[in-house]
Amino acid sequence: MDQKILSLAADKTADKLQEFLQTLKEDDLTNLLQIHAVKGKHTGALLRAIFKGSPCSEEDGVLRRHKIYTCCIHLVESGDLQKQVASEIMGLLMLEAHRFPGPLLVELANEFIGVIKEGSLISGKSLELLPIILTALATKKENLAYGKGESSGEECKKQLINTLCSGRWDQQYVIQLTSMFKDVPLTAEELELVVEKVLKMFSKLNLQEIPPLVYQLLVLSSKGSRKSVLDGIISFFSELDQQHSEDQSGDELLDLVTVPSGELRHVQGTVILHTVFAIKLDCELGRELVKQLKAGQQGDSSKYLSPFSIALLLSVTRIQRFEEQVFDLLKTLVMKSFKDLQLLQSSKFLQNLVPQRGCVSTTILEVVKNSVHSWDHVTQGLVEFGFILMDSYGSKKIVDGKMTGSSSSLSRTPHQHACRLGASILLETFKIHEMIRQEILEQVLNRVVNRASFPISHFLDLLSDIIMYAPLVLQTCSSKITETFDYLSFLPLQTVQGVLKAVQPLLKVSMSLRDSLILVLRKAMFARHLDARKSAVAGFLLLLKNFKVLGSLASSQCSQSIGLSQVHVDIHSRYNSVANETLCLEIMDSLRRCLGQQADVRLMLYEGFYDVLRRNSQLANSIMQTLLSQLKQFYEPKPDLLPPLKLEACVLTQGSQISLQEPLDYLLCCTQHCLAWYKNRVMPLQQGNEEEEEEGLYQELDDMLESITSRMIKSELEDFELDKSADFSQSTGIGVKNNICAFLLLGVCEVLIEYNFSICNFSKNKFEEVLSLFMCYKKLSDILSEKTGKGKLKVTNKTNDSFLSLKFVSDLLTALFRDSIQSHEESLSVLRSSTEFMRYAVSVALQKVQQLQETGRVSGPDGQNPDKIFQNLCDITRVLLWRYTSIPTSVEESGKKERGKSISLLCLEGLQKILSVVQQFYQSKTQDFLRALDVTDKEGEEGEAEDVSVTQRAAFQIRQFQRSLLNLLSGEDEGFHSKEALLLVAVLTNLSKLLEPSSPQFMQMLSWTSKICKENSREDASFCRSLMNLLFSLHVLCKSPVTLLRDLSQDIHGQLGDVDQDVEVEKTNHFAMVNLRTAAPTVCLLVLNQAEKVLEEVDWLITKLKGQASQEIPPEASSQVSPPSHPTEKAIIMQLGTLLTCFHELVQTALPSGSCVDTLLKDLCKMYTILTALVRYYLQVCRRSRRIPKNMEKLVKLSGSHLTPLCYSFISYVQNKKSSNLSYPGEKNKEKTTATAMARVLRETKPIPNLIFAIEQYEKFLIHLSKKSKVNLMQHMKVSTSRDFKIRGSILDMLLQEDGEGDSAGGTASEHRGQDTEPAKKKRKN
Repeated sequence: MDQKILSLAADKTADKLQEFLQTLKEDDLTNLLQIHAVKGKHTGALLRAIFKGSPCSEEDGVLRRHKIYTCCIHLVESGDLQKQVASEIMGLLMLEAHRFPGPLLVELANEFIGVIKEGSLISGKSLELLPIILTALATKKENLAYGKGESSGEECKKQLINTLCSGRWDQQYVIQLTSMFKDVPLTAEELELVVEKVLKMFSKLNLQEIPPLVYQLLVLSSKGSRKSVLDGIISFFSELDQQHSEDQSGDELLDLVTVPSGELRHVQGTVILHTVFAIKLDCELGRELVKQLKAGQQGDSSKYLSPFSIALLLSVTRIQRFEEQVFDLLKTLVMKSFKDLQLLQSSKFLQNLVPQRGCVSTTILEVVKNSVHSWDHVTQGLVEFGFILMDSYGSKKIVDGKMTGSSSSLSRTPHQHACRLGASILLETFKIHEMIRQEILEQVLNRVVNRASFPISHFLDLLSDIIMYAPLVLQTCSSKITETFDYLSFLPLQTVQGVLKAVQPLLKVSMSLRDSLILVLRKAMFARHLDARKSAVAGFLLLLKNFKVLGSLASSQCSQSIGLSQVHVDIHSRYNSVANETLCLEIMDSLRRCLGQQADVRLMLYEGFYDVLRRNSQLANSIMQTLLSQLKQFYEPKPDLLPPLKLEACVLTQGSQISLQEPLDYLLCCTQHCLAWYKNRVMPLQQGNEEEEEEGLYQELDDMLESITSRMIKSELEDFELDKSADFSQSTGIGVKNNICAFLLLGVCEVLIEYNFSICNFSKNKFEEVLSLFMCYKKLSDILSEKTGKGKLKVTNKTNDSFLSLKFVSDLLTALFRDSIQSHEESLSVLRSSTEFMRYAVSVALQKVQQLQETGRVSGPDGQNPDKIFQNLCDITRVLLWRYTSIPTSVEESGKKERGKSISLLCLEGLQKILSVVQQFYQSKTQDFLRALDVTDKEGEEGEAEDVSVTQRAAFQIRQFQRSLLNLLSGEDEGFHSKEALLLVAVLTNLSKLLEPSSPQFMQMLSWTSKICKENSREDASFCRSLMNLLFSLHVLCKSPVTLLRDLSQDIHGQLGDVDQDVEVEKTNHFAMVNLRTAAPTVCLLVLNQAEKVLEEVDWLITKLKGQASQEIPPEASSQVSPPSHPTEKAIIMQLGTLLTCFHELVQTALPSGSCVDTLLKDLCKMYTILTALVRYYLQVCRRSRRIPKNMEKLVKLSGSHLTPLCYSFISYVQNKKSSNLSYPGEKNKEKTTATAMARVLRETKPIPNLIFAIEQYEKFLIHLSKKSKVNLMQHMKVSTSRDFKIRGSILDMLLQEDGEGDSAGGTASEHRGQDTEPAKKKRKN
């Protein structure tokens, strides 16, 4: 039979073949076909013959074809056929499918869909035919019976796809089904349906099956629906990320069984690769991704801030056309996240409305952590992004030193957070990926060398962290570091110090690197540039500190340490004490040559010797010998000769140029500190084993200092030629020389004061010597103050830093004010008898704290040791606090009137500065700081003291200062000490920052501050400003300040009167602090500034709502009942409503010209801009048929009745005021005065057009909203009057007759005059 069919098929005509096929029974053909297919013989030829003999023009042929198709599909699906045979059959079926009539195609498609729904597919091979059938069906133009009615082929196809997508898909055929749709021509609606179905299947699949499915989906996205595809993929993996982070044990991820973290990350990595590949082929997909992520930032950004979406973006940066765009997007996203966080932290109002979300830093660092799972395509993007953040947001000013507290996250700005994030990304990437380490290090070093003129402290910190993490690994990159050393001579000193400090661990493990550095430093020592020589000194001092000679005392103050795992690498540099000693002595020899160089180089050496001695005590002999020989050059050895020092030898005269050659004060200071440290730390441990030579050295230094002291006391200023008759002007050579000598002498006196105090052991004679030295210091200081002008004194301020060490200042203040030991009483009375000396001691403490605040370090020993500085600060604060609270300023000043600030006031100023410094640098140690202050004889109650919180301790201190301020305010106005009051408020402000906003102590502080403002009236603008600022800063952490602003606005209106002089305003007196003197500009500007902050918060919320609304636009929403107003919407309307009443008061107030009027006009403009933004939001919401809330209607009504008309009246008032000021400039310098006044008027009226435009924009969008919402919102709005210029003949004639100085502004103002009557009715009258 099969042979006959084949032979008949060979004929040219198919008539005989048709006749033969009609004679066969129904199952004969199918059985024959099945036998041939299984055997794999002539199957294709037989099928062709059957199709040839079954034309679609005849009904029998169509039915036969249908049976053959059904039989073939079952055969292919059974899996019994060879692959080649199955492929041949499917190819023939595909070729013949387009010949089928429409009804048969529908029937075949339905059979396929039925099989898919039932899940009876076996191999899925037959699915290749379905897209051909659907494509053929779409081409049929005639109406086909489908379901209950008839429809075109295209409609049938649509319904079939709908049926297919609404049915169940077997898990194992999802990928094939998705792949199938890429060959089907789909409309946008059909494609959206398919994509939605495939995305729903994600959660039902095994995790390993998702990457191939994503690939098919991305291929499908080339037809359209890119947004849905990307959104679905990102949402799915973002949700997985979130669940994985919530439950690290991974009990369940969606509907999946437990998935190990590694498997999830590998799957994500593959999906990212597929997506990036798809974007390379289809740029539209990339554009859609960027567009989607940009839009997502405005609303709920949690989905777009997941580790997966960040990793995807970073991978897309590998595509050149998207690189810049995506990095800009990521930068914006990071900055926005940090700014939002800052805004949230500073406002309780926002915290109540917006939940705290995860920080962007955590998310991006999670990406770094995940990249260990072979995410090589992400790593390069991470490195580039890290450097972009550091380059863009690095520090803008160089800080002289680095303190521990600088890591405080709260005190950082968004820019600092972003820069820190960049550094963290690079450091963590460096730790995880070995392959990229060299590149990171090279890029950091390149920036350090090439950007020397810019602040690079953030790169130096990163370099230090990198080297600290793996010094041994970095030995392989030593060539790059050696190359960097070659540039040290050309870099600024600060950069050199940073680099050397950072590479210090490497020097300990690599001899070659250390030798390269020494070679570079030796060359630099004799370079032409001064900075290069200073860099050489800094480098040599660093080496001396870190290469200890055997026998040196252990030092816990080393700035960096090396792990034990690195000990065995280079025993020569680490443990060979002989080599270290040789190296150190060679360096000391090089440094001695510096003593013949400029003063700046010597000064660096003197400042560094103490630290070297402290860390490498075996070098004491060499250092002290060097100092002694240098000191002898300027010391007068004969004990009878006065003065004891040759100051003139310290000054270098070269022609007309006079400069300092030897900083004798620094030399003496260094000698004194090194001697004191050696005597206190080394000598007690030697127990008589000291060699006579060494003992003689130290004894000689002691004798020299004693001799200098005794002779300095006997000397008069005339001996130094520095008495009152001396010339101190900077314009003459003698004057310059005298100035240099005078400052040297001041420094010497301070050094000797510290030396004698430290060795006196409370001897009365020694204290008398200290006082005598101080009198010498004071006498010279007074002469300098008198002779030198204030402006010129600033030039010498740098060298005028006190030489007293912070530790000594702490000890001195404790002795003066807190030492109550009986045996010390008599000797201390000598110092206590001098008020000037005590004032000087407190002033030096203030100077030291100021220096710490500005530079992050203090001059003198341990000036860069954070722990010791902190301990000294605690001791000083304790003394200052006791002194201020024990002897109030009022008591001290009533006793005796002296020139300068009282000691109590200086103590208070010191307390204020120290509190600022602690919050700036030592925020993590606040608890320890407050505990150190609270020494109320509870030494034995250590355990109990630990339980006391920071809030409780701060509240205790606050109460003390509150009492002081109340005492000050209870006095008469004449005796009010403004400076003290300001300092007290500053102290209270600093302490209030330590209170927990949710604590009762915080509420107590807020109510107390509010009460002070309400009950006290002082006409001191500065005090009022600081107190009101404190009130606002407390209020915003508790609730929104809008009601407070409203009350203050009413008070301002009551005090200053109305713009209409005929209207009398009722005085409210909510706050007594608001009076005629303080109402404007002080309080008015504060209120407007705070109102602006509230408007910014509201603007931020509206932007967030708009973003959320654009993300959630479900078409089904139209059928639902209108949902209730969003709580955020309600809060926004309440804020704006209360602010509107605040502005209602201020625009009626007769404000003085200047900053108040200018700021009010700008804020009104901002108010209307934000009202417009809210109206536009409701326009967006109205598209989903949500009605406008009633309170929004009330807000619009309020703006129309209480603000807009008054704004026009206020504009008229401002313009009239300017005109009147301009009209009477006076006779003298009339033209000049008029020109100045005109310029001022133009400047101050500039915001008026902006305000009018903002009002008109608001009204324009209100009209749109009225039409959309079918609510007449304009019924309470008065249409603005015409503001064009009109020539009025009568007025023109009158002006011409009077020959007056007409002003066009008056004409403009007259246009609004008709409006003045309306608002007047709304004003309060008595």
